[in-house]
Amino acid sequence: MYRLDRTAFQIQTHKESNEQRQYWLKQSVIQRLSAAWYLTCSAYNLDYQTQQKLDRNVFSVRKHLSLR
Repeated sequence: MYRLDRTAFQIQTHKESNEQRQYWLKQSVIQRLSAAWYLTCSAYNLDYQTQQKLDRNVFSVRKHLSLR
């Protein structure tokens, strides 16, 4: 779906940076989240298409005591 072109990075002026920001603000929330998820998967070498499972060894549920 998306493709990360590692040769496309370059130094930008403030105007070019602002144009990039305006482009992403025009995109729908779903499209922005989809692009962010793709970048996260690329950074951590995860499969973009499969749903990731929560590692129960790292995260646990704790009961909160309510003080009344």
